[in-house]
Amino acid sequence: MKLIDTLKRSSRSLKQAKARTILTAAAIGVGAFALTLTLAASNGATSFVDKVIGDNFDPAELIVVKDREVIGNTDTGKPREYDPSFGQASTGGAVRQVQRLTDDDVNVIKNQPGITEVREGIILNLQYLTRPAEADKTYKKYVATVNVFSSAQHPSILAGKIDRPLPAGQIILPEPYVKALGFTDPRDAVGKKVSLAVQKPFDESAVQAALTEGATNGIAAVRAKASSNTVTQDFVVGAVASKPTTVQPGTELYMYIGIDDARALNDVATKNTDNFHKYSFVYALVKDGKNVEKLTAAQANLKKIGYQTQSVKDTQKFLNQIIGVLRGIVVAFGIISVIASIFGIVNTLYISVLQRTREIGLMKALGMRKKDIGRLFRFEAAWIGFIGGLLGSLSAVLLGTLLNPYITKKLSLGAGSRLLIFKPSQIIMLVIILIIVAIVAGLLPARKAARLDPITALRTE
Repeated sequence: MKLIDTLKRSSRSLKQAKARTILTAAAIGVGAFALTLTLAASNGATSFVDKVIGDNFDPAELIVVKDREVIGNTDTGKPREYDPSFGQASTGGAVRQVQRLTDDDVNVIKNQPGITEVREGIILNLQYLTRPAEADKTYKKYVATVNVFSSAQHPSILAGKIDRPLPAGQIILPEPYVKALGFTDPRDAVGKKVSLAVQKPFDESAVQAALTEGATNGIAAVRAKASSNTVTQDFVVGAVASKPTTVQPGTELYMYIGIDDARALNDVATKNTDNFHKYSFVYALVKDGKNVEKLTAAQANLKKIGYQTQSVKDTQKFLNQIIGVLRGIVVAFGIISVIASIFGIVNTLYISVLQRTREIGLMKALGMRKKDIGRLFRFEAAWIGFIGGLLGSLSAVLLGTLLNPYITKKLSLGAGSRLLIFKPSQIIMLVIILIIVAIVAGLLPARKAARLDPITALRTE
């Protein structure tokens, strides 16, 4: 019997028992539905992570630290020897004492082969942010955090423009501060000034001297000292960034200034303290760093001289591993559903064999070979797998397409982003796998049908 004839015959046999075929296919379709949605969600999460990384980090840059705990490689089981570079840092949700980089370290890193630029990891918590007072009006003060703008960052701009590198005295203002600072809209803010205030550290000896003057005079002196310790600097708003969707969590309200401005403000805030010119991490730009070999060579060289590094790809890989674990958990439930459907296929085909015993005997009597009989039932199993896989996958695609706009809005993923991304190649591969699974499930019934004795089968009522 020709292959195409066997395929057509198997299709006709399933049509004769439509209800049973659809119910059996639906069972495997549940697994296909779950697996298709899981793969789509995994694709969406991976795409979002890639976008966050791509919009905020330069793939040619390395994060360089002196203490491996800063980048999460913790080893807290042993006491650590102190040196003057130690300082407090939050790593992995815990506050720890970590070694920090000094100016000497920065110079060493800068002079390594392949390193073209080093910028310090400065994140500065301002005393407050406001607008310069006018003759008839003063503005409210707000807490704010300032970060260094990297040319690799690509924020969505509502008004103004971003020059790369960011010019001195210019700031990128987040949208939520526009109304708070009294601007009518983002366009109104561009070109206007805002004041960044940082507090110089107290001179403890001066405070103690003031207190010796007496309780009342001493308190007044301390207050005067605190007031004089505040340093403000005006910046011009170069651009207003829209509420970001592809940023590191917790940095949504960061405003950005140039590296030289950040250094100057940081010096004011840390002078005469243990934090002066000490950094938890720095960014090292590798020449032609988009070339994996050159980036890896630079990492190996820095590790050799005692520094720890992390590249964008390392971060990307770590985040995708987390997504992979979550995907594996959900896929496991989908696989359980598919396994359960195997018993349904076996049961359906066994019943079909029993109901068609005389038909099988007649086909054998007419010269149909055992392997053709077996192939007929394996094809029927394949059809069930194909129908179930197709129904489940198409249902998932339809539902996912309808839900994508709602999910995108609820999760604030931003324009152009989707949580569920369906890839035709994955769906086709999934359907093929389900067909193979169904064929495996149909092996026992097919074997039973192939082994039926034709004479005994023809005697069956």
